[in-house]
Amino acid sequence: MYPELKGNIIAEFWNERLNYERDDINWGTGEELFFVIVASLLAGLIAKLPAFFSLNEEFFYSRNLGFVIFPLLTVYFGWKNKLPVQKIAITVIATLAGLIFVNALPDAKKSDTLILSCIHLPLFLWSVLGFAFINGPGNNNAKRLGYLKYNGDLVVITTLILIAGAIMTGITIGLFSLIGFNIADFYFKNVVIFGLAAAPIVGTYLTQANPQLVGKVSPVIAKIFSPLVLVMLVVYLVAVVYSGKDPYNDRDFLMVFNALLIGVMAIIFFSIAETSKATQHRAETWILFLLSVVTIVLNGIALSAILFRIAEWGFTPNRTAVLGSNVLILLNLFFVTGQLFQVLIKKAEITAVGKAIALYLPVYFVWTIIVTFLFPLIFGFK
Repeated sequence: MYPELKGNIIAEFWNERLNYERDDINWGTGEELFFVIVASLLAGLIAKLPAFFSLNEEFFYSRNLGFVIFPLLTVYFGWKNKLPVQKIAITVIATLAGLIFVNALPDAKKSDTLILSCIHLPLFLWSVLGFAFINGPGNNNAKRLGYLKYNGDLVVITTLILIAGAIMTGITIGLFSLIGFNIADFYFKNVVIFGLAAAPIVGTYLTQANPQLVGKVSPVIAKIFSPLVLVMLVVYLVAVVYSGKDPYNDRDFLMVFNALLIGVMAIIFFSIAETSKATQHRAETWILFLLSVVTIVLNGIALSAILFRIAEWGFTPNRTAVLGSNVLILLNLFFVTGQLFQVLIKKAEITAVGKAIALYLPVYFVWTIIVTFLFPLIFGFK
């Protein structure tokens, strides 16, 4: 209503107060800055453990890559949200359980359950991080959506940091090469690895201390890419029919198909998280609704393909994991699509869609626990 009230001194006052944003960058408190510096150094040191202790790099990084970043971010949000001792204990026990379990698994080169456990462990640690993020003060559903928004903002700001770091790396190596010093090997093994480990931590700090940095960029990205992804998916599905590709018998194609599905789901969730608190135009709701419908079709194809493969060749750890993931995603998509339809026929607000996503997030957490910890035991570490 503000455009209709311009000139009213009270409306002007509240407009300035409610929409105030800092123009300069806020570096937070001295304690926060100190924490970020220490955490960044620790992340780099953890990433360098194979070099310090002559550990097998393939063994270490395949099982422990998630522990370079997630535990430190969990500590950051636990400290920032002043989590009670009981909840701190839960995050510590969960993190240690993951660390001990994944490193105790047999070192079998062709173990599908080992690969699945290593893939799902970072998702489990991501869920533990979400627990520390969400369980501060405030409404849980709103905090869950806030967590998704934080992840989207973190991707944006971390990408910018990495681009800037890549430019600096190229300039630094180039300048030293001009004076006869080849520092590339040293620089990548020491400076770059510390920079890569620190980037998400610094990005998190910047997004939390300065929400205005990416607060306007992320919604724009969501609005631009949602229709583009919708067009791409429709064209892709038509192209699949004409190409003759068969997800029922082509295992690699099916895996790419499922990866595409997960990526589209992430875009839908991020778009809804970005717009659930903002003024939602009807056209944007239609785009999200159509995107959800097309993704359901995509999911249906993937699900039928995996069911066909199970019927033909039986259950394996990989097929069971893909089946479970597809079923969970399909149920979530139906839930979200139904809420978007209710919004379109004006029987619900856009916030109901966000609530549908927020309520379902714990289901994914339970699934990561099953695949990470139980699949190796159920399938005999095969």
